[in-house]
Amino acid sequence: MRNFISHKAASIPPSGIRRFFDIAATMDDVISLGIGEPDFTTPEHIIRAGIESLEAGETHYTSNSGILELREALSEHLAKLYGVHYDPEKELLVTVGVSEALYLALTAVLDPGDEVIVPQPCFVSYCPEVLFAGGTPVVVRTRVEEEFQVTAEQIEAAITPKTKVLLVGYPNNPTGAVMSRERLLEVAALAKKYDLLVISDEIYDRLVYDTEHTCFPSLPDMRERTILLQGFSKAYAMTGWRIGYAAAPAEILGAMRKVHQYTIMSAPTTAQIAALQAIRHGEDDVQAMRAEYDRRRRVLFKGLNSIGLPTFEPKGAFYCFPKVTHLGMSAEDFCEKLLYEEKVAVIPGGAFGECGKDHVRACYATSLEKIEEALERISRFVEKYAR
Repeated sequence: MRNFISHKAASIPPSGIRRFFDIAATMDDVISLGIGEPDFTTPEHIIRAGIESLEAGETHYTSNSGILELREALSEHLAKLYGVHYDPEKELLVTVGVSEALYLALTAVLDPGDEVIVPQPCFVSYCPEVLFAGGTPVVVRTRVEEEFQVTAEQIEAAITPKTKVLLVGYPNNPTGAVMSRERLLEVAALAKKYDLLVISDEIYDRLVYDTEHTCFPSLPDMRERTILLQGFSKAYAMTGWRIGYAAAPAEILGAMRKVHQYTIMSAPTTAQIAALQAIRHGEDDVQAMRAEYDRRRRVLFKGLNSIGLPTFEPKGAFYCFPKVTHLGMSAEDFCEKLLYEEKVAVIPGGAFGECGKDHVRACYATSLEKIEEALERISRFVEKYAR
């Protein structure tokens, strides 16, 4: 029988973060700083809204674009936070998480051979999704010396006549980096100069510390050339609900909606109703969780540096990105040895791009008690190999 797997699917390796989760799942007493998921349960009033929708028999399809009431609330939310306005009927689309929104965006705008500039380290799906959509990812390597903020000079050096899209994700997974408004303005000027579309993944926008988040389409002249990707997973602790959204100019969003219609139909009705409750009444929950993440961030950042793992201060999301290769082993070896010897799970930075290969990702979306215990175990490990 012939090999039925496509060359495209066969050529893309599986996610580099799964192996350590699979190993950790077979072990007892593991402290996981690996998975990028809130440890908080979805707030009770949001859960209750979902349950009540089921009990009321709201179990049918919604509009392809999502419940209009939710889109109207999202439009008001973005206008209030960032002063950027979207028509809820033509410019907002509710999706199955930001992952679907990214797929729709790339599929709707890329033709074969179009180049997409992707600053790395970045979320593991960016480059594979570009390839699945028929595009060519062009990697730009950010540096710890710049706190992993991509520069306009780096982007301009990567632009060719085939460049169509700039795909950026800040606050950043895995580094915790946040782009300053000044640097984003420089990037925006490039997008205008070279007539580029920007896909801005801002799923961590509500989780920033000691700084402010700048929403890319709110910058001058950027609304009409930006696809904004957003969702509920991180700030509202709703990962399992799989609910996100995209905002874009009507023509672009119409193309995305067409792909969505044929691929998904509509996002889950129950999740949409829960999301409406979250956006209307969940602000206190967001602020409480953000404050707790900030507390954990300070402990992990200070702790990693104090035990000899150089770590720049993350200003967003819920990750630290310490350097580990000065201990005489690769990041892959560090993660494997740490897991087996001290039962602490972290993720090798190379899973997020070649420029992250000297680092590991440690997530502080777990209890402070577990973070403190993990630091004790990592300290023993570092002391052992530093000798």
